[in-house]
Amino acid sequence: MQQYAVIVAGGSGSRMGGEIPKQFLLLNGLPILFRSINAFVNYNSQINIVVVAPKTHVQTIYNLKRQHNFSQDFTLVEGGATRFLSVKNGLQEIPNNCLVGIHDAVRPLVSKETLQKAFESAEQKGNGIPAIGVFDSLRKVKDHKNTAVDRNLYQIIQTPQVFKSSLIKEAFAATNKTDFSDDATVFEASGKSIFLTEGNRENIKITTPVDLKIAEALF
Repeated sequence: MQQYAVIVAGGSGSRMGGEIPKQFLLLNGLPILFRSINAFVNYNSQINIVVVAPKTHVQTIYNLKRQHNFSQDFTLVEGGATRFLSVKNGLQEIPNNCLVGIHDAVRPLVSKETLQKAFESAEQKGNGIPAIGVFDSLRKVKDHKNTAVDRNLYQIIQTPQVFKSSLIKEAFAATNKTDFSDDATVFEASGKSIFLTEGNRENIKITTPVDLKIAEALF
């Protein structure tokens, strides 16, 4: 099946402590957003890329594309007021009867293996959601009390979250809520099961200066 990627680039950069949105910061000389695009292209040179960004960032992306001589083609779509609405806008550019991976722009270190497993799962089962196990001990905090929980019962969810396009578009169209934490939760709310695939631990979400230093070292 034909493959698409919707890359959501809507971060403000507030947790980075600077004025530049985190997806535009440089990672080894290239904006993080472009590194994320390259991760998909390196996996599948024929994949179709849709970038969703706030209206205020559209010209910035075009300027960075020229500045860095970034030649990879992508479709740029204006986002909405929330991540849910931004993804929904991006999905309008995606045809039915294909596979679409919805990805955070600030996860440039997703591996080819993670992408392959997620897309294969989506083609076979309808969706593929990368996840990794929890290594740290966990405690549940409620009503000013805390109790230990079994970490083996939990998984850390990553992106891209890959779906058959017709199914995820139906899920987004079927709800009026916009406060979902991720796209798998939207899909699950439509009554469908989620299938986890193996992610890669390097596939971190760059949200703080420490994350950026880690990503530079890993890259």
